[in-house]
Amino acid sequence: MMTETTYWPAPAKLNLFLYINGRQANGYHELQTLFQFLDHGDTLAITPNHSGTINLSPAIDGVDEKDNLIIKAAKALQNHTGCSQGADIHLEKHLPMGGGLGGGSSDAATTLVALNHLWQTQVSQTTLANIGLGLGADVPIFIHGHAALAEGVGEKLTSVCPDEKYYLVVKPDVSISTAAIFTHPDLQRSTPKRTVSELMTQKHENDCEKIARKQFPEVDKAVSWLLEYAPSRMTGTGACVFAEFDTAHDAQNTLDTMPNWLTGFVARGLNRSPLLDALQQLDARQQHTVSQ
Repeated sequence: MMTETTYWPAPAKLNLFLYINGRQANGYHELQTLFQFLDHGDTLAITPNHSGTINLSPAIDGVDEKDNLIIKAAKALQNHTGCSQGADIHLEKHLPMGGGLGGGSSDAATTLVALNHLWQTQVSQTTLANIGLGLGADVPIFIHGHAALAEGVGEKLTSVCPDEKYYLVVKPDVSISTAAIFTHPDLQRSTPKRTVSELMTQKHENDCEKIARKQFPEVDKAVSWLLEYAPSRMTGTGACVFAEFDTAHDAQNTLDTMPNWLTGFVARGLNRSPLLDALQQLDARQQHTVSQ
């Protein structure tokens, strides 16, 4: 077992579109959504230990330890494999909670991928994704690691290659829970399913945006402001809103005019997750060390 500290990215995601096609008997919604990663996110510093305990620092305000997805992911991997090893994990948090950027899901996926490697538990990517699905519908895409069309409840993935544009992502001063949107009686739940080619070539929209803008005036105000500069929409169930640009310069220029009631950042869209690159680089380094 490795005992040194290694650093792992937990990138943000955008839903470039999100359509709700129906509702299953168990209450879950049938979706068609396009995931792309960003070169911006959280970072996890992970040091394996022999005690079997999972220690996370710092504590996240408003989240009980038993509900923290990082701890739940680590324990889920322990339970699945019978692994007796533990880990000390330090989270450098950049992604806002309730923003629709997948921060918690990405943290959980990075924990699974990293500990599977560090503990040498040799669980397949498919099995890791299944473990992740038990933690949240968005976890599998981060384990998959490639931009993808997601269907079903988010677990059926088809790799695609959308344009890697530059995005200005802004967050109004509000946090939106996924449940608040998906349980709303007026949510659009009957968008017809479309083929991959239709989805990739038609105008991108988000079926959750109308409800979010109606329920949260801050989101409506953010979308209205961004639309003055570029095609813009909400990601996931919000509250973050993004505008797409062809150059980093144009995105930064718009960020420079951002009103003080918003926070935001510029990032590049990525079709390959930085998490896969980190895993590949660590593998190559270890193989080089062994061969010497």
